[in-house]
Amino acid sequence: MRQLLGAYVLDALPAAEAHTVARHLQSCDRCAADYVEVAAAAALLPLLSEEDLRE
Repeated sequence: MRQLLGAYVLDALPAAEAHTVARHLQSCDRCAADYVEVAAAAALLPLLSEEDLRE
């Protein structure tokens, strides 16, 4: 499940799979904590410039 978190945060999963991840996050504290970290990292992506990505 943890492997799907990045795609889930970016809303890149099919609806059925996203629903499965969402339900899992409600009952798994470890994945929920990982989700918070991935979501925080994803929120920073728009702040990066093309030059930042080349470094």
